[in-house]
Amino acid sequence: MLEKLKFLSRRILKMDYKGFFDVIDRIHKKTGKSKIVLFFDIIACGIKYQAGYLDYELFEMYDLNAEQRATVLTRGLSNHYVKICNDPAYRHFFINKNEFNTLFDKYLKRDWIILDGKNEDAFNEFVKGKKEIIAKPIDGIHGSGVTKLTPDENTYAYLMKENLLLAEEVIEQIPELNKLNATSVNTIRVITLGDKEKSEIILAYLRIGNNKIVDNFCGGGMVAPINIETHKIDFPATDKVGNVYYKHPTTQTDIVGFEVPCFDEIKELIAEVSKIVPQVSYVGWDVALSTKGPCLVEGNDFPGHVLYGLPPHRINGIGVAPLFKKVLNK
Repeated sequence: MLEKLKFLSRRILKMDYKGFFDVIDRIHKKTGKSKIVLFFDIIACGIKYQAGYLDYELFEMYDLNAEQRATVLTRGLSNHYVKICNDPAYRHFFINKNEFNTLFDKYLKRDWIILDGKNEDAFNEFVKGKKEIIAKPIDGIHGSGVTKLTPDENTYAYLMKENLLLAEEVIEQIPELNKLNATSVNTIRVITLGDKEKSEIILAYLRIGNNKIVDNFCGGGMVAPINIETHKIDFPATDKVGNVYYKHPTTQTDIVGFEVPCFDEIKELIAEVSKIVPQVSYVGWDVALSTKGPCLVEGNDFPGHVLYGLPPHRINGIGVAPLFKKVLNK
């Protein structure tokens, strides 16, 4: 209870009150529920379930009963798992992209370079023969700032100026995922959880781009859960504003029923990489299916929670929190 109160106190102090009341207005317009009732219900969910007002809206907690609400993986609950599973002394391997790429280089299966203002010659050697490259901020999240560009003699100076200090070879995606969506690499988010002895895969999601170069849910992409046993998509994809997609809106490729290729190879990859920093066991691994085989895009030691157990992906309103509790109770 003390941890819940500390979380709630921090959220109250840092809360965007305009955003809070905007959420109440949106839910009121959508459902007709009283604003006063919504106000107090959001506060109650914050106290009991460590749910922020954005959780309340995103997971449609206003339509859930107490039993269903207890199964939502809220921000506070996810933060709790980060705290107990991820040793702060080792999280820098995931936060710093230079360290991550160096440590997991074997599993990236692509060339990359970190710009430091003094290695323009090395950068020019890196881009030789490459029609395009991907550039990223070394501390970016949600795909923010990710840029695809054709390198020329001014590229190094441009990237330094824009603070896009990680340059990578473009991943060539396998044809099956290009057919689904070719505007971005469509990555698989794999969630591992456990302890220093063993981590296991508890969830996997296919993230799909939607006319942008990134597939991130918070950057305009969509997401659908992968059945870990059958490797198929059983539910429609959804985006952050709640649109539901049974087919990709651009390619018209079926999403429901889509079988994710090479999933056994993905499992093998994750089993291997999750042993490298066992002190960080709650990780969101992003995997691309390249023509060179499954490869790591990045690992998130703060894997978020907004993808997991969204309303279109629930049966009888039940979320994914019980899966987390089951693993940790082992």
